[in-house]
Amino acid sequence: MVDEHVTTEPRDAPVISEHVLHDYIAGAVGGMAGIIVGHPFDTTKVHGFYRGLSTPLLFYGVVNSVFFGVYGNTLKFLEGDRDKRRSSYLNIYLAGCAGGATQLIPGIPTDYVKVVLQSQIPRHSADSGKKIHVAFKGPIECARHIVREHGVRGLYKGGVAMAWREVPSYGLYGLTYEVLSHWLKTSGWSDSQGVIADLLAGGCAGTLTWASIIPFDVVKSRFQADFAGEYAGLIDCAVKSYREEGFGVFYRGCFVTCLRAFPVNAVTFLVYSQSMKYMESGY
Repeated sequence: MVDEHVTTEPRDAPVISEHVLHDYIAGAVGGMAGIIVGHPFDTTKVHGFYRGLSTPLLFYGVVNSVFFGVYGNTLKFLEGDRDKRRSSYLNIYLAGCAGGATQLIPGIPTDYVKVVLQSQIPRHSADSGKKIHVAFKGPIECARHIVREHGVRGLYKGGVAMAWREVPSYGLYGLTYEVLSHWLKTSGWSDSQGVIADLLAGGCAGTLTWASIIPFDVVKSRFQADFAGEYAGLIDCAVKSYREEGFGVFYRGCFVTCLRAFPVNAVTFLVYSQSMKYMESGY
């Protein structure tokens, strides 16, 4: 994917290095590696969703596979010249936005189920009007319950807010990584394999991106977890949250989120980049 990955090219290098599946495979592996790193952080706060590692590993492996696959192949489409592929900031940003938009298909249900399980809050029963505590054992049970009560569309609650959050932020995500990684490698601040550059650039990309979208994430999560119908919509949720708790509510948990984002995304990008290097070398 990146021109630094190949130092000597075999005769059939163009076919090998441009394989459409490489980005998807590397993205899946990188995403799963990031989840393994972030698992201890989440276990302390999300006992339901992260009680076991296998399910989130699969879910986020798919989400990251879609993002990196579309991102890498879009970049190839926008700029056929490998030498120029990482020099166009606009193309990098657009490719990131394209990847961010496409990963919403598996990403919204995955995120919504996580929010519901994180909350595990009392909700009103339609029959009795009393508050009951819904405690799902895991994401599969939670997803089935949502589909049973609200249909498949129920899994996409808060999707509009997530789209506003994800599309531009993923553009920033990819751009930050590519620019910083390239600068570290060309300035001599990394090792010969680019491991240090990938770790630092990936960690910074994740932290910066999360810091920029925290307010959107707070509103989205509150709206998604509103089983009692307190909020009429996303704007209503934002207004009521501000009136009740002030401006600081939109940055609640920002430090912890950004702290977690650095190692998770550092490892995600490192494994993704190194996997691409391995596959593009012709194994």
